[in-house]
Amino acid sequence: MPSTSFDIKKLVRPNILKLEPYRCARDDYSEGILLDANENSYGPAFQTTIVDDSIQGNYDAQNLHRYPDPLGREVKQRILKLRPGVPGIENVFLGVGSDEVIDLLVRITCQPGKDAMLITPPTYGMYKVVANINDVGVVRVPLTTDGGSFQLDVDATIEAAVGNPAIKIIWLCSPGNPTGTYLREADVRRILESAFSGLVVIDEAYVDFVEPSKGSSYARLVAEYPNVFVMQTMSKSFGLAGIRLGVGIGCADMVYYLNNAKAPYNVSTLSLDVAKQALSDGNVQKMLAVVGSLRQQRDQYLIPELRKLPHFGQILGGNDANFVLCRFVDSNGVASNEIAKGVYAEMAENRGCVVRYRGSDLGCAGCLRITVGTEEENRTVIATMRDLLSAIP
Repeated sequence: MPSTSFDIKKLVRPNILKLEPYRCARDDYSEGILLDANENSYGPAFQTTIVDDSIQGNYDAQNLHRYPDPLGREVKQRILKLRPGVPGIENVFLGVGSDEVIDLLVRITCQPGKDAMLITPPTYGMYKVVANINDVGVVRVPLTTDGGSFQLDVDATIEAAVGNPAIKIIWLCSPGNPTGTYLREADVRRILESAFSGLVVIDEAYVDFVEPSKGSSYARLVAEYPNVFVMQTMSKSFGLAGIRLGVGIGCADMVYYLNNAKAPYNVSTLSLDVAKQALSDGNVQKMLAVVGSLRQQRDQYLIPELRKLPHFGQILGGNDANFVLCRFVDSNGVASNEIAKGVYAEMAENRGCVVRYRGSDLGCAGCLRITVGTEEENRTVIATMRDLLSAIP
């Protein structure tokens, strides 16, 4: 059963509840002779067409003198097709990357200098950065790291959240970064159905890389639980990091407050147009095909080849994302940050291959996080790592 302790009006800061949002011109009308928003009716200073063959988009710069739809309604309609079970566009928020969504959620719910959030390290570092910017406390309940499982410690998470009324948000990353682990649904539901009175945010940047037999997006839980909020992005599976479009999916009331607090035209026309094209039926199928190729490269080449390398220790996490978390060990079989950091630095500075050092994260000693690239990129990375690791006694 959904949490009975959740009351959004008790969670949202009083100043946000009373906020009168800025009403922009495109909230009222978007067609006709538009002389209401002080736009330049002569159009942009240059006349050209922007063509992006990678998504078969064709964007006429003539339209760029008009403000975008402040709510991105056409994009939201297509997101509903992508994520079955989401009730309507009133449950969908669009932000400038997931980072804007994270920041707005914190600013809407957390009183600076008073409230706190709960994170489950190792996890995405931006939650803590946003907390520090907004003067919000951070409570840490580590994931279970035995054997590199990186799953929730459900009892400890619930105990910490329920026992501290200052905690307004629990951040869950699924699949995790840097863990690559899809969180078990039974664990997620237990937290949602607990006596915690705040918001449970599930960050799903990598969800499209999860094998369908293993799980799917938790956006479908929005219809069941008013206290869940799911974040997604166009950056990973769609390969559109450059358009900076983040997606938030939650109860209509929370989306309403997010829309009230955001900048009037936060997402640009170009970003909305590209996203709309990418979310067409045909391009969603292309995305799924690319995801399948990346999973194949991950499972059938990258992971087997990493296991053959000198000083290989183990693959950690669930391998449910487009990266692999790999531990390297010394001659005694002990996780070695020295080896991992040395290989990382040499590759980046002198070999033209950049991976990510994660040895400082909880439970990730000796680890590099390696994104799954193209077949050629993966072979180059493996060959480079083999050369460097072979030279280490």
